Amino acid sequence: MQSNAEIITAVYAAFNRRDIDGVFAYMQSDVDWPNAMEGGRVHGLDEVRAYWTRQWNLLNPRVDPVSICDQEDGSTLVDVHQVVRDLAGKLLVDHMVQHIYSIENGLIARMDIREVE
Repeated sequence: MQSNAEIITAVYAAFNRRDIDGVFAYMQSDVDWPNAMEGGRVHGLDEVRAYWTRQWNLLNPRVDPVSICDQEDGSTLVDVHQVVRDLAGKLLVDHMVQHIYSIENGLIARMDIREVE
């Protein structure tokens, strides 16, 4: 079984390639995921696919893990460098955020986003 850091690293690489099925290989079918663009949350692979498809039709996000650390509560905290451009390449966002993952039996069950001050 892969470590949480190996899972997270593979997920970000697949996301940045726009390989949805590659990301889904590491997610539970009923994953609970934040909808950072529109607010709220999406649940399950179909809703995540629809959300990312909408997002990528409007924006070009790139997320790169800077550090990955398993927490005492069992979650995995990832410091992420997030760069978002519009489809013409104009820079909209370049900052650090934190993603907090709940991973169960080698699959992502939930992800949360925390802004870094």
